[in-house]
Amino acid sequence: MPELPETETLARDLNAGLVGRVIASIEVPHADVLRGVTARVLMRKLAGQRFERVWRRAKAVVLELGSDTNFAEPRSTEPDRDMKLVSDPNFLVCVPRFTGGLLLRDAGMPDDRYDAVRFRLRDGATLAYRDVRRLGTLTLFSASEFSTFDRRLGKEPLDPAFTPGELSALFRTSTQPVKKVLMDQRRIAGVGNIYANESLWAAGIDPSRAARTLDPGEIDRLHGALVDILLRAIEARGTTFRDYRDASGHRGEFVRQLAAYGRGGEPCTRCGTRLTMTHEIDGRATVFCHRCQC
Repeated sequence: MPELPETETLARDLNAGLVGRVIASIEVPHADVLRGVTARVLMRKLAGQRFERVWRRAKAVVLELGSDTNFAEPRSTEPDRDMKLVSDPNFLVCVPRFTGGLLLRDAGMPDDRYDAVRFRLRDGATLAYRDVRRLGTLTLFSASEFSTFDRRLGKEPLDPAFTPGELSALFRTSTQPVKKVLMDQRRIAGVGNIYANESLWAAGIDPSRAARTLDPGEIDRLHGALVDILLRAIEARGTTFRDYRDASGHRGEFVRQLAAYGRGGEPCTRCGTRLTMTHEIDGRATVFCHRCQC
């Protein structure tokens, strides 16, 4: 499932490639990926909308759209009221989950049979939400609805305000395994199984330990490891095992740098001990070194 580095890569690519471009029409081959909006309403609301900004929040790509003044026509005899209506931003939030992705195709490039939604741009290009298993979602929010969505999510680990002290405060009262707390989107936004495994290995911390038992030195190490690994993964354009692709359809290369995730039974690159894999901590595959992380 795409995590922070993968969705950050997608968001950066799309922000560079979409801002200022206008949606001419929308096709919805598979409406089951839509949440909170029907295909008909999506087409009506977003046709003529201009991409204003694209960014990431947690594991989601957020596409902010506003009315294109060269495209929108007055819809009432009250111009002031109508301009406010067409100017209100819409927030299209994409959560790719396991096999979803946003692809920006130049004019003339073929569609894909796994496209769930296609946004045809006025210049002939296409932004496609492609999802083989259709487990991901596209949700259309108003500004107030997006604010509610945003408030439910935890702190962003790459925000300068996310200090070791902030991490300590999140751990202080939790008896849950530290790995599970790292992956709790209500506490820390964007970290999933891949980067929780990697950060705990890098920090030398047992993923099954109760979060509140970590001392200040361990929290400092974990904070540093988490931030460093997320930044390196973004630089490598994410991790691809099978399905994840960036907005141009390319694979992420961080898989070559993984020290724990996906390496159960292989030797630890730090001490040579065979890495252990278990599903007992949180039902997910946890890989760790029982010698280094104790």
